[in-house]
Amino acid sequence: MESFFSLKGKVIIITGATGLLGSQHAEVIAEAGGNPVLLDLDQKKCDDLALNLRSKYQVDSVGYKVDITNEDAIVETLKVIKTRFNSIYALINNAANNPKVEDSSEKAFSRLENFPLSVWNADLAVGLTGSYLCAKHFGNLISQNENGGTILNISSDLGIIAPDQRLYRKKGLPEELQPVKPVTYSVVKAGLIGLTRYLATYWADKNVRCNAICPGGVENNQNEEFLNEVRSRIPLGRMAKKDEYKGLVLFLLSESASYINGSIISADGGRSVW
Repeated sequence: MESFFSLKGKVIIITGATGLLGSQHAEVIAEAGGNPVLLDLDQKKCDDLALNLRSKYQVDSVGYKVDITNEDAIVETLKVIKTRFNSIYALINNAANNPKVEDSSEKAFSRLENFPLSVWNADLAVGLTGSYLCAKHFGNLISQNENGGTILNISSDLGIIAPDQRLYRKKGLPEELQPVKPVTYSVVKAGLIGLTRYLATYWADKNVRCNAICPGGVENNQNEEFLNEVRSRIPLGRMAKKDEYKGLVLFLLSESASYINGSIISADGGRSVW
């Protein structure tokens, strides 16, 4: 069974690798013997995480500062990675902006009526354009492997259900100032599902699988009132712990999922079935 879930020696690229979930993806890859290649905007954070993974798991982890909205930067990074490792087994499209619900504002920027075009463009550039560009270049290299490989897109439960805006309401504010979950998050995460289905058929003849997971929210020091509201909407009665997606990520990357392709897998405590 250990070999069934092994990633020993496999080179796996993770975008947004130093974030809350990205670092968990990187760790489970290292735990399974894989070589996590960390892409993010902060070189020091990449270096620190890679050093920790090398020391803890004796794998060849390395990090690169790269803006995934810049195609030239991706192409140059690909050259560096190919020189170092020769091939890539998998890509995890994890990077995304997470537009916040503001605490207070004279003009509620998060509301659709006020949402800035500049923020829309920036969020789509990272979450969708960046994923497309990484699939275009890293996916192409994966398709050249004799035995193929895999692409995993990190969507969200909000890619398949609408945000419940009641979670963000503030007592005493008029409707036009009520904060909401911004539109871009849902659009990006739904778009990744479409990208997943496209990629699942594109290199299938070369044994490149593509799947998406739709995680629910993770407990991360939110206020208790908000947590209680969210919990009441989840059949399991709680949000996820940050390490609870590691098993699913490992499964989908490994050979144990060799016949799973084009799947959109919810991992949200049952929230999306209510």
